[in-house]
Amino acid sequence: MTSKTVAELLSQEGALQDVSIKGWVRTFRANRFIALNDGSTINNIQCVVDFENFDEALLKRVTTGAAIHVTGELVESQGKGQSVEIAVKALEVLGDSDPETYPIQPKKHSFEFLRENAHLRTRTNTFSAVMRLRSSLSFAVHKYFNENGFNYMHTPIITGSDAEGAGEMFKVTSLDAKNPPLKEDGTVNYKEDFFGKETNLTVSGQLEAETYAMSLGKVYTFGPTFRAENSNTTRHLAEFWMIEPEVAFMDLAGNMDLAEDFMKSVLSYVLENNKEDLEFLDNRLQKEEEKLPQAQRSDMSLIEKIKFVVDNNFKRVSYTEAIDILRNCKPNKKKKFNYIIEEWGADLQSEHERFLVEKHFKCPVILFDYPANIKAFYMRLNEPDAEGRETVRAMDILFPGIGEMVGGSQREERLDVLKEKMKALDIDEKELWWYLDLRKYGTAVHSGFGLGFERLVMFATGMGNIRDVIPYPRTPQNAEF
Repeated sequence: MTSKTVAELLSQEGALQDVSIKGWVRTFRANRFIALNDGSTINNIQCVVDFENFDEALLKRVTTGAAIHVTGELVESQGKGQSVEIAVKALEVLGDSDPETYPIQPKKHSFEFLRENAHLRTRTNTFSAVMRLRSSLSFAVHKYFNENGFNYMHTPIITGSDAEGAGEMFKVTSLDAKNPPLKEDGTVNYKEDFFGKETNLTVSGQLEAETYAMSLGKVYTFGPTFRAENSNTTRHLAEFWMIEPEVAFMDLAGNMDLAEDFMKSVLSYVLENNKEDLEFLDNRLQKEEEKLPQAQRSDMSLIEKIKFVVDNNFKRVSYTEAIDILRNCKPNKKKKFNYIIEEWGADLQSEHERFLVEKHFKCPVILFDYPANIKAFYMRLNEPDAEGRETVRAMDILFPGIGEMVGGSQREERLDVLKEKMKALDIDEKELWWYLDLRKYGTAVHSGFGLGFERLVMFATGMGNIRDVIPYPRTPQNAEF
């Protein structure tokens, strides 16, 4: 007999004879009612056991966390909370189960405790919902780009370049850590290393993606990236996933159009396909916020935030206009911001970004034309403004509750300008000779953006810590599992 999933059985119309199902026990009440879940849905199916028909020793093995195989008859439920249930005819416990040591008991656990048991935390409703949403968002990303003519590109994980210029990279080496080969000046001789040069784990696939965009037209990457930033905040991981499209012959306006359409598409997908998980996470978040002071509560529920993005046009505002708005707003004048905006050139913080989205414009916002000195070398330089200030064709998309979600730009396609910027930042042309070649051979306007996938999952699930939206978080002093 073919086993059905819980999701299939709960959607079944009418009784179905002789059903078979396998899953994990969430609870077993009164030696009669088994709540069974197999990960296909956030909902459990109730399996009703007639105690007299089963061996007592067998039923003692049906404990929370046990894997079991149930066969029986799907019938209309006699109790509340479910429409159908299984009248159990046969029950088999699959493998061992130790109820004394099983950590995920049917009670409230802290997220910190569940991170310590990350191999089992998806047995809980919250984390099973989060990871199903993560899976759906991943599919929606590939679906969108596939339907819009993009080619999926696998960029290298091991690289000799630092795309962001921050220097916070993990070294990759096969040299003997205790006795590496040295140069005459006492520094490590990486010419004797595996790759014959100093290499690292990538922080971004963007530069390599640009090379393919300049031949295939439209490409995207979606893969792991790494940053050796010693930060223990709720927003930082050492290993995370990035979505990075690059498009030839597209300027900044086209880049903003693409990013807005993309974000609306993937979020619409989960609104349509993950309704039960979203409703559960929405209710969870509202219960958590009820414990907070009124001033700290969100103005929108989780589902309202997602619809806020999907249903509203994104407001496009220059950095200069945004600075004027922030400098003259009440929170800034009354010094309620943690970071007071005093002059043009300030690097905006999450509190400023959220004010623009949630209080001033009341819609998602795209900021563009940022000061050149706070953005990366590869962003296209604008002509100086009326006051002689230099800006670049950069753009950031701001969402409610989280601030910056997407960062992108029109790339600098002019060889002479790019060389000057690299020289000013002490970036060696020899290290990026291939990147400069793109500006020598068939150069053209091109643009792209980057989206940290875990940040998107945080937004779509309402989770407050990035460590809770990736299966096994990698953070300072933590590489467990």
